[in-house]
Amino acid sequence: MRTADGMGTSAEDRNGTGGGRAASRPTSRDVARLAGVSHTAVSFVFNGRAEGNLSPATQERIRQAAARLGYRPDPVARGLRRRRTAVIGLVTDEIASSPFAGRLLRGAMETAWADDHLVLTIDSGGDPAKEDAAVAELLDRRVDGIIYAAMSLRRVRVPEGLHRTHSVLANCLPEDDSLPAVVPAERAGGRSAARLLLDQGHRRLAVVGGLDDIASAERLRGFRDALRAEGITVPRDRVVRTGGEISGGYEGAIRLLAGTDPRERPTGVFCYNDRVAAGVLHAATRLGIDVPADLSVVGYDDQEHMAAFLTPPLTSVALPHRAMGEAAARLLLDAIGTGRTPPATTRRVACPVVSRASVGPAPIR
Repeated sequence: MRTADGMGTSAEDRNGTGGGRAASRPTSRDVARLAGVSHTAVSFVFNGRAEGNLSPATQERIRQAAARLGYRPDPVARGLRRRRTAVIGLVTDEIASSPFAGRLLRGAMETAWADDHLVLTIDSGGDPAKEDAAVAELLDRRVDGIIYAAMSLRRVRVPEGLHRTHSVLANCLPEDDSLPAVVPAERAGGRSAARLLLDQGHRRLAVVGGLDDIASAERLRGFRDALRAEGITVPRDRVVRTGGEISGGYEGAIRLLAGTDPRERPTGVFCYNDRVAAGVLHAATRLGIDVPADLSVVGYDDQEHMAAFLTPPLTSVALPHRAMGEAAARLLLDAIGTGRTPPATTRRVACPVVSRASVGPAPIR
């Protein structure tokens, strides 16, 4: 039997006794009895229709009664009434293997939770067929919308079926520009890295590490933007693309620093990520170059359990994974709430600087 507010009644509601069983979940009728109000009044409070229908004192009495009983509205019934499930899907490529995955997931989940939504997460392992199947499964479960998140910033094939519901991409861009996306402001992050070094008086600068990807190109573009504004250029031979691992950072630093006159070698290095920066620090130690007295090093990512524990602790431009998760979920929830599909634009989330001990004043020579 279903009540006027769309919530299912318990056995106690139907016969008043509970059939001798242990106490069941408290119902809206229990709240009404304890508060001394009508069942409709309770429905008004928990359906957001109390203003103008009930006095503030009555609303408070109902909320206090609900708190005493431990009553919560039935989300399934509420979803049926609103034609929603209060669940959003989150499909990922290989994000479960990323050291940053937890931050993005927490941002999305906590934002959804604050809006009375749960997040159902499926990791496809980067398999396009599994991505399509995951989206189909979520659509069958009538989720209110879907976030598709990627492990690294790149252009992605939009999984089949994603256009059939409200959808937002996180940390990736659609190949066909058909959906809204939330990504890091990589170019601005590169500018921030340059400013860290320029503000400390560094003028002989280098870039180490990087891949053939969007992030590498955008970070370098931003780095050069800031230098250009100061009339400084980075010579081509001081941009050493050696990948994204510690070994690449070590190799690049050796090529730049070994056997070079201290009066000519770079005094500041911008690294593609924190792993590359770790390799640069290792090379500097092997070469007897003090960081930051002789060489300042800036990383990127602010990798958890790593950047703060290097020697010296690494100054880094942080990837805003948590903020991206929050922004993607908020964009999706707003679309669900209004019923309007958001425009297929790209929102870029700021990459904050985390200052530690690897950057110091330029050496005077």
